[in-house]
Amino acid sequence: MLTLDKLTKHFKDVKAVREVSFTVTGGEIFGLLGANGAGKTTTLRMLATMLTPTSGTASIEGIDLLKQPDRVRGCVGLLFGGDAGLYDRLTARENIVYFARLCGRDEAEARGRADALAEAFAFTEYIDFPAKKLSKGTRQKVALARSIVHDPTVMLFDEPMVGLDVTSRKDVEDFMLELKAKGKTIVLSDHNLNITERLCDRIGILHKGELIAAGTLDELCRSNRCANLEEVFFKLAGRDAE
Repeated sequence: MLTLDKLTKHFKDVKAVREVSFTVTGGEIFGLLGANGAGKTTTLRMLATMLTPTSGTASIEGIDLLKQPDRVRGCVGLLFGGDAGLYDRLTARENIVYFARLCGRDEAEARGRADALAEAFAFTEYIDFPAKKLSKGTRQKVALARSIVHDPTVMLFDEPMVGLDVTSRKDVEDFMLELKAKGKTIVLSDHNLNITERLCDRIGILHKGELIAAGTLDELCRSNRCANLEEVFFKLAGRDAE
């Protein structure tokens, strides 16, 4: 479970995130939508303990991220789309295994997880290629595998479909649904409203750092008298949603 309680982040005079509160339970995918600069990535970075909140807090599996950040890191998997962050001289396998070892997994378990994830994301034929020789889409799938190789209970995905073709996107979507079925807690931030509609149980809309709406797709459409998520998004966020 993931709980945010008035989570806030200021950068000098810029109020990037303002008193955001919501809860995501195990076995749920929560979609986080907002225009560029709305505060989505800043929120995820705080949850991953990469940024310290200005005020408020959050807990992951009951662990306060301010009081026990080291324990929180072991429970979280984080992926930022468009920035794979792989070591180019290492192979895809070596990148995944290295991160698994950093997270405390032994060599045999790490290699087993790497093989299983390569199969799940359909890049087994490229697993021993140096990362610098991989296509953008394959690099993204390797980065996704690396982010969850330690089997975290909470997964934070910031535009995970960037660079993926239709087939690869389907592989990732199916795998996310499998993770959900296993009881994982997932926060998905993505600009693709169709993906958000298909995958997310509930959706929150961030606007200028504030969570201005949250609920199921039906609840959001009904309360705003809209036919679909796109209408809701533009009605609430206005021109800033473009």
